[in-house]
Amino acid sequence: MRRANENEAKIFVVSDSIGETAQRVINAVLAQFPTLTDIEIKKFPFINSEEDLVPVLADALQEKAIVVTTLVDEGLNQRCATFARKTGLRYIDYMSDLIRMVSEQTNVEPVYKSGSLHQLDREYFDRIEAVEFAVRYDDGKDAKGFLKSDIVILGISRTSKTPLSMYLANKSYKVSNLPLIPEVPVPQEIFQIEPRRLIGLTAEPEYIMNVRQARLSSLGLGGESAYVNLDRIKNELAFSQELYENLGATVVNVKNKSIEEVAQCIEQHLQEK
Repeated sequence: MRRANENEAKIFVVSDSIGETAQRVINAVLAQFPTLTDIEIKKFPFINSEEDLVPVLADALQEKAIVVTTLVDEGLNQRCATFARKTGLRYIDYMSDLIRMVSEQTNVEPVYKSGSLHQLDREYFDRIEAVEFAVRYDDGKDAKGFLKSDIVILGISRTSKTPLSMYLANKSYKVSNLPLIPEVPVPQEIFQIEPRRLIGLTAEPEYIMNVRQARLSSLGLGGESAYVNLDRIKNELAFSQELYENLGATVVNVKNKSIEEVAQCIEQHLQEK
């Protein structure tokens, strides 16, 4: 492995959760070194056993990294401290001393439970999970995601399926979406979903054509293409409309609407149902 040089800041973040607490403090510290550009931060989340911990400490020692931990397990913290004392590893524990001081001052025993910060903020956890879900099941990547979704968004190209999915995910909805193409069979899972969870996006043909032309221009592409052909777009819209009717999906016209406005229509529909 490459060894750190004297002008390099190499930091290993070791946590029994996702390591966000340590990352925030590290960012604040590094802000005090604006001229330091050679920085490498490696995260090791969900470290809950010595079997996982020891190889990380050994790698940190070999790479001459600073180890920053946010572990609540007393045994793991003791293992880190012992290793650092014997080897000279640069190591700092962000949790143990403060936990001990609070306990001594209040006479209250800590629960020593990993990830307690995020468990106190269930909304935060749900939002992160929903965003990861939306990324995983974007553009019909895995048909199994449709059956797990709170909302399934259907629509032809350039009806804003992905940005709408991400916006709703940030409101903790688990959202998947499927691009509709007449020549591509619709996954059978779509027909197993209760209609209230199905949202079909549509717009006028000319509007879709203009949006697609703008997209091609932004990519430096031009000329004639079936993608922006008006008759082709009308065919795609007719196909999607027939599917919406067969599924009993709620149809939302996205023409000249912001993502926020479309999302509001969808949330209102869900609340009514």
